Amino acid sequence: MGQYPRFPLFIDLTGQKVVLVGGGNIALRRTRTLLQFGAQVVVIAPTLHPDMPPVIHVGRPYLPGDLEGATLAVAATDCRETNKQVAQEAKDRGIPVSVADDPRACTYFFPAVCVGEGLVAGVVGDGSDHARTARVAQQIRELMEDSI
Repeated sequence: MGQYPRFPLFIDLTGQKVVLVGGGNIALRRTRTLLQFGAQVVVIAPTLHPDMPPVIHVGRPYLPGDLEGATLAVAATDCRETNKQVAQEAKDRGIPVSVADDPRACTYFFPAVCVGEGLVAGVVGDGSDHARTARVAQQIRELMEDSI
């Protein structure tokens, strides 16, 4: 028997602390998405992508204990070891974590989000074909636009 697919779970992030470790392109995309849902995003990274929207920025590398009080965590650095440490701390604290460079370390997959006219859809794959996930999400966005 193969592994079961991920169960979609839609939660209220309004005012909830989400700790995102990393400040590059992936962090930028994740931050923009999280802010759409009212999350209080804390980005821990020495530097931020120049297009990063206003967030709480902790301008240093990740340190153990940085996930204190978080509802969700995202590990999105370019350092495998740091992402692994973030994932382990999150798991130890019972905080759901998405790890950008290791689907096996994720306790949740960060979805491609489609929002429109009171609807929200999230699309995730099994981590093996990000391009396909992006294409399907775009088709859903177009469908949502057409149904307005």
